[in-house]
Amino acid sequence: MKLYGYWRSSATYRARIALALKEIEFDYIPVNLLDGEQRRNAYLAKNPAGLVPALETDDGAVITQSLAVLEYLEDAFPAPSLLPNDAVARGHARAIAATLACEAQPFMNLRIQRYLKETLSFDEDAMTAWLNQWPGGAMAAAEKLVAAHGGEFCVGDAPSIADCCLVPQVYGAQRFGIDLSAMPNLKRVFDTCETLPAFKKAHPDIQPDAPKGNS
Repeated sequence: MKLYGYWRSSATYRARIALALKEIEFDYIPVNLLDGEQRRNAYLAKNPAGLVPALETDDGAVITQSLAVLEYLEDAFPAPSLLPNDAVARGHARAIAATLACEAQPFMNLRIQRYLKETLSFDEDAMTAWLNQWPGGAMAAAEKLVAAHGGEFCVGDAPSIADCCLVPQVYGAQRFGIDLSAMPNLKRVFDTCETLPAFKKAHPDIQPDAPKGNS
């Protein structure tokens, strides 16, 4: 199995966490987003959207989109599960995951930030306002969901697909200075996850393509 990704990509980070939680061995193939490797023909042949991650299975099938990758891993490698046993709790876990992966992270990814800065000439203040309005607003909604349904983790007391999405989102939010002061539940779950070996193994800073000396 091969995972094509970028060390600091939130979407790739989600997939790495899921693979680590399920203890699945894989080869990591770096795709340098800053150099535009995602737009070259060799990679577009695997993922026409030109995004990371892409997961290539042992039989050569390619799964794209991080949430689809997580669902594939759950179907193909059901133990340990990334979903709660109860159907309603599964729905809550999927809702939190989608809120973070679909409503928060896309507004802060590299493509969007480059467009805002280079095409719309956003300055630092405008970028801060954008990040707190859109990613921050979606995270505020996730905060309420975790407050309602969380235990030790986002939903109950075991890591789920929601936590696979939460940790990269909080990591990115801290990096970009999004105000998390009104999101104690997200921060609490983030801190809990960060103590687990699977989450440590998936951390961006220790990936093969992370720049040396990165912190």
